[in-house]
Amino acid sequence: MAIQVTYRWTRRLSMRIVKNGDVHVSAPIGMPKAQVVQFIKEHRDWIAKARENTSERQKHRDAFFAQLPLQTRQQKDDALRRIKTLVEPMVESHAQTMGLKPPTVTYRAMKSRWGVCHCKERSVCFSLYLLLLPEWCVEHVVVHELCHLLEPSHNARFHALMDRYFPRWRDARKATRAYS
Repeated sequence: MAIQVTYRWTRRLSMRIVKNGDVHVSAPIGMPKAQVVQFIKEHRDWIAKARENTSERQKHRDAFFAQLPLQTRQQKDDALRRIKTLVEPMVESHAQTMGLKPPTVTYRAMKSRWGVCHCKERSVCFSLYLLLLPEWCVEHVVVHELCHLLEPSHNARFHALMDRYFPRWRDARKATRAYS
């Protein structure tokens, strides 16, 4: 159990548990170390429970991603072939509807993101792990990344674009988050 204390320009003490189970404490600059240590001691039960919850979530997440083995070259090639077959028609169809030229599309084994849009390069990248999601959730990710070519941030205009091109995006986002 590692505890990391960081002094910041903040008004109050706070703490969180990170993926590996470590405790990160943020304390106001100038707060005595004894007060920070007391805060940690008072919250030992919360720390234990939060660590347990984090561990369970991580196990669930690891089990989810383990459903798509990508250890061998053959597994990676097979996944790449399958994701291209699934995603490329969606990209082509939605890009045409949105009045976009189909951007450069790449694929990587990303666990932290389903897709990434590089607006300046006019390219999008999709996770191979999209293969683990239902098709309508994959379509949501495709439309999401294409909308970023029209609006880089997640502002009201972006949400209006999502409403226009994929009206069920909120349901799809919720379902996608439930999987991982």
